[in-house]
Amino acid sequence: MKSIAFIFILFIITANATAQNGWVWQNPLPTGSGLQGVAFTAANTVTTAGLGGTIMRTTNGGTNWTFPSSGTAASLHGLFFADANNGTAVGDSGVVLHTTDGGVTWTRQISGTTRQLFGISFTSANIGTVVGTNGTILRTTNGGGSWNPQTSGVLNRLTAVHFLDVNNGTAVGDLGTIINTTDGGATWNPQTSGTLNTLHTVAFTDANNGMAGGDGSAIFRTTNGGALWTSQVLGVLVGSIDNISFLDANTGTLVGGGGVIFRTTNGGTTWTPQTSPTGYGLNAVSFMNMNNGMGVGELGTLIKTTNGGATWTLLTTGQDPSNLLGIAFTDVNNGVVVGGGGTVMRTTNGGTNWITQTSGTSEILYDVFFSDANNGTAVGADGTIIRTTTGGASWSPQISGTPNTLYGVYFTDVNTGIAVGALGTIIHTTNGGAQWDSLTSGITTQLRSVFFTDSNNGTTVGASGRILRTTDGGTTWNPQTSGLTSALFALFFTDGNTGIIVGGSGKILRTTNSGVNWISLTTGTTRSFNAVFFFDANTGIAVGDLGLILRTTNAGATWIPQNGKTTNNFNGVVFTDMNNGTIVGTEMNILRTTTGGLTGVQDNPYSGNPRSFSLSQNYPNPFNPTTTISFEISRRTRATLAVYNLLGQHVATLVDEERGAGTYRVEWNAGSVASGVYLYRLTTGASVLTRKMLVVR
Repeated sequence: MKSIAFIFILFIITANATAQNGWVWQNPLPTGSGLQGVAFTAANTVTTAGLGGTIMRTTNGGTNWTFPSSGTAASLHGLFFADANNGTAVGDSGVVLHTTDGGVTWTRQISGTTRQLFGISFTSANIGTVVGTNGTILRTTNGGGSWNPQTSGVLNRLTAVHFLDVNNGTAVGDLGTIINTTDGGATWNPQTSGTLNTLHTVAFTDANNGMAGGDGSAIFRTTNGGALWTSQVLGVLVGSIDNISFLDANTGTLVGGGGVIFRTTNGGTTWTPQTSPTGYGLNAVSFMNMNNGMGVGELGTLIKTTNGGATWTLLTTGQDPSNLLGIAFTDVNNGVVVGGGGTVMRTTNGGTNWITQTSGTSEILYDVFFSDANNGTAVGADGTIIRTTTGGASWSPQISGTPNTLYGVYFTDVNTGIAVGALGTIIHTTNGGAQWDSLTSGITTQLRSVFFTDSNNGTTVGASGRILRTTDGGTTWNPQTSGLTSALFALFFTDGNTGIIVGGSGKILRTTNSGVNWISLTTGTTRSFNAVFFFDANTGIAVGDLGLILRTTNAGATWIPQNGKTTNNFNGVVFTDMNNGTIVGTEMNILRTTTGGLTGVQDNPYSGNPRSFSLSQNYPNPFNPTTTISFEISRRTRATLAVYNLLGQHVATLVDEERGAGTYRVEWNAGSVASGVYLYRLTTGASVLTRKMLVVR
């Protein structure tokens, strides 16, 4: 064991750049993930970093983008390149990533903290500083080989840092915090900003002249190294100033809330607004030279200039403030999504292209259901119903007979359907919607979703924990007990007995007896679930607010988070098989998976009585392409389980987070690696265990 462990010290470990797996953006493009940092490393080579561990790279000025693997789902808030090859990204949970090949591959470094990290500045490939929450400051003198804490003297969050040279640096943060060092961070001294607003950015052009900016249009300038900071007026009210970047002593650009862009050519004495192509907030900007620059921001916003900002071009496509609320696929290629403003979009190629269709309405559409490849129905606000018999290519209005908003719709065959909505509304059709008749629900609270397992048996759920059940096709509805008072938003049945309901405050209910009893499941979140889909009685996906995606393979006994890559809300999810699925959400978000949402590994904790620190032999072994690795830890600790080849090169990280005492199983999909012998290593503190496994093709 000792000789194997020694291999890992001898070799440089890098993360492999891989094609995107897990959940991949279809709209907006190239990404909908909020981008927090951007850096030029060559004339046309740009790297960006952002939410959900997103790293993107272009070598042709933004025409095409690749997605190097970051190896983390943690959001990245800061990005800095010391030269064309050496770069560092920092983010949540103390994540520090490093590249030595210009961003093609990234390696996780040990930061020694789990706090959020926001700002980063390097003066050479070796010497750099990172700042974060609770006044955290970390310093490296060996390119991140080790990070050492420094005493900031403050407890406020530090959001940005800038070093002119190895000794002189300034950091800014919440409540107008400004601190300065002249000895490489050995000591930090407070300075007076004159504001209590959060400062998001700081930049110096020499030892005396610097700028800081933040919330409330706050912009401050110093000409004496920070001894005095003077407020400046931009002349235009902006929500926030999020990044200031200087190309030289005179030329600089600032970006911020609402997509604002300002340019200075006199070192910040005056700032001139430039025309922005976006209304979304810009978080960072970088210039390669006087002409070529790129800005990044909210919801994957990418903008570019080739003339010093005289004109800026929006590179991101598909951005829209409308919300997508409902989704239906009839096979792996053909699908329809609906949403705000009467939005209907259709794909015939698995979402490679989404084409807007004419819906004939401007009302919000909340749900859509297809009974076969051609016949579908969408419902929405003010009793709106539209129907297609052409697979979504054309839509015709129907008369619902109610002014109430309809939230859910389900058809048991091409003719027979039920829609539910506000004030306990339930309407029914037996002729494809040519006529809709009102049914009695017995309640006046909102109903949000409906599901039938056959022509007779159906369930609807809604506000205040309401569950209603019918066994006669909807003629009569009987209440069931949920045990909840919070709203229930969606449901799914895999057979006549087994069903799942999801709702507000992280609630999930399960029944195995048609709803006679509903059992509350533990989800580990308080975020609202808005939609759910199950492949079978055991395996399913639930999605919700703030990019929430949870997957279970044991009927909801445990739920494993997947990387949603956004803080937007997800409103709908559908799968056509175990691998191919689509999620829709706010801001016209569409994400697609062809791997069941998995990123090469599936983490499945299970119950047990941990007694020791152990790593079991994988099973099966040899294997192709999946195997399961079990390990046991006896106390709460940070556990890392990683895979390496025989050269000691990093192949995959399966676990890298704090875990409680317990026994865990991790499934690894080796479909993207070559045949051969691999090593898997479990590390907890000073303890290391390593085993071999064999991939065969």
